[in-house]
Amino acid sequence: MKNIAVLDQNTIDKIAAGEVIERPASIVKELVENAIDAGANAITVEIKEGGISFIRITDNGEGIETSQVPLAFLRHATSKISKVEDLLNVASLGFRGEALSSIAAVCQVELITKTAGNLMGCRYLIEGGTEKGMDEIGAPEGTTFLVRNIFYNTPARKKFLKSPMTEAGYISDLMERMALSHPEIAFKFINNNQTKLHTSGNTNLKDIIYGIYGRDIAANLVEIHVEDEDVSIDGFIGKPVISRGNRNYENYFINGRYIKSSIIAKAIEDGYKTFMMQHKYPFTALQFTVDGRILDINVHPTKMELRFADGQKMYQMLYHAVKQGLSHREMIPEVSVKDEKRKTDVPQMKKPSAIPEPFEKNRREQIREERSLYDGEKKGVLPTPKEIDAFMKYGSAGQGTSPEQMMKPYLTEKKPGTLARVSAEIPGTAQEGRAEAEPVKAPDTGERKEEAAHAQPAGRQMELKFLSQESAREHRLIGQVFGTYWLVEFNEKLYIIDQHAAHEKVLYERTMKNLENKEFTSQQLSPPMILTLSMQEEELLKRYMEHFTRLGFEISPFGGREYAVSAVPANLYGIAQRELFLEMLDGMAEQPGRVQAEMINEKIASMSCKAAVKGNHQMSAAEADALIDELLRLENPYNCPHGRPTIISMTKYEMEKKFKRIV
Repeated sequence: MKNIAVLDQNTIDKIAAGEVIERPASIVKELVENAIDAGANAITVEIKEGGISFIRITDNGEGIETSQVPLAFLRHATSKISKVEDLLNVASLGFRGEALSSIAAVCQVELITKTAGNLMGCRYLIEGGTEKGMDEIGAPEGTTFLVRNIFYNTPARKKFLKSPMTEAGYISDLMERMALSHPEIAFKFINNNQTKLHTSGNTNLKDIIYGIYGRDIAANLVEIHVEDEDVSIDGFIGKPVISRGNRNYENYFINGRYIKSSIIAKAIEDGYKTFMMQHKYPFTALQFTVDGRILDINVHPTKMELRFADGQKMYQMLYHAVKQGLSHREMIPEVSVKDEKRKTDVPQMKKPSAIPEPFEKNRREQIREERSLYDGEKKGVLPTPKEIDAFMKYGSAGQGTSPEQMMKPYLTEKKPGTLARVSAEIPGTAQEGRAEAEPVKAPDTGERKEEAAHAQPAGRQMELKFLSQESAREHRLIGQVFGTYWLVEFNEKLYIIDQHAAHEKVLYERTMKNLENKEFTSQQLSPPMILTLSMQEEELLKRYMEHFTRLGFEISPFGGREYAVSAVPANLYGIAQRELFLEMLDGMAEQPGRVQAEMINEKIASMSCKAAVKGNHQMSAAEADALIDELLRLENPYNCPHGRPTIISMTKYEMEKKFKRIV
């Protein structure tokens, strides 16, 4: 049996350093956080070979007193806290006193520092935890750390480092998040003598987002602000059009600290659920200011994880903030027509920025007030109001059956209303009274780029023209293309609407509203549908019978293992009710531990998808008009329940560029 022995201090320090210092980015993180705690408003980080051979971090903070410099490199020596109770109100990013001792244990470190009250600064050398020298030196106020040869004395750790390019990438990501978390500080990041990041420190978060992520993201942001007595949330979230395939663009900071939290991530993604396709993730840059009494940050050596005293409260607050922010903004993605040839023909020209609709000014005459509809029906006859009402209420039939044929026995009178007359309008090559326009020179791109970068948050949904009640009287339904997409002209824009996604969204929202209001619509079956269920399916049916009833099913025992379904939700009538009902039961069997409300919502989305009119199904213009009107009255008309977009748009300006009317 081997003897138990106490490790020497040098070995202890090297082992402990591995908890804090994993790679060069860990060193940069700890030293930049120390600079922020020292009150610096300008911080420069310079690295070479990915930070493996050289790191220099300079700040203009308050510096370290010469007499305290050796003390700063001792383990658990800190000026941030003095007793454990201080953790409840700690405002600094660091507080354990482990960073400098851990860095010095595995690197060659040179420190130059000077405080405002001293004429001379101090230069201090320490390698592998051993002091090598200390002397006076002329220096500006602040602190400079030079760290060389990381893990030079622990080759077992050094061999696990990645390539210099990869390590530099980790540091670059870190510096971008540091800049987002502290817009009041001017950051500069230099890699191999090339400046990769430089922020102004003007406190404008949107400027930093523009500098890091570019114009496309900066022009598609929604501002968020919500607060209560313990928590405030400020920052920006991206419109669904700038979604990504991973969570790398989800940035959130608590009291200035970049962290990872499953609670916050779930709240953000749940808030986006009905606005974004599955397996897509949003862009966020959110600042949380949280009372230290409801927060525990002393959980992980890197302080990347924390605990909330009331995680559910934090979830609900952020979820509703995201949901409300997205629900009250226009989310119609705009199509940009790119002309690759023009880049070579006119290299000095830059493409003007695509300005979102709330900021786009009317540059030409207003469109005609009259509203005409194109009749897509072969016979050229308008359907009756009864048929339109039936289509909107019940959805489409199975393959080969028109909504009118399926719904005739169940039609109900619609409230009196007016419907615009249909006229087939065939545009000529030139409009009467209008001379052929000369090509127009594109406006200055610099102004448009600046406008896109600093655009103010979009207005409330009902203040936007296409989504207002007035627009319903002014937009012009042009027609249908590919048997699936409807074209609408409004205010110098062309809107393209997917009839399947739009109808699916309308049916889903209508069913959800009926559930909330306890208004259930059922369609009787004659004869009833008889199902033979297994023992497990019987148990599931009994457990979820209340939910099936709320959706509009009427189910009763029929003897033995058979059950009679005498009524189904009105939206399901005419499609494969048996298969869909069994599919719902199977889904409940596969995921028995899921939250019931979430599971039922998914099944309603599935019902809506199957009941909605399909692509390549010929709808009349009047049916499409009724569908579009109901779609635009929804709180979120932009995406179907599965996250696919229902509407996209293209500006007249983009089309004129394509036809060379603007050069």
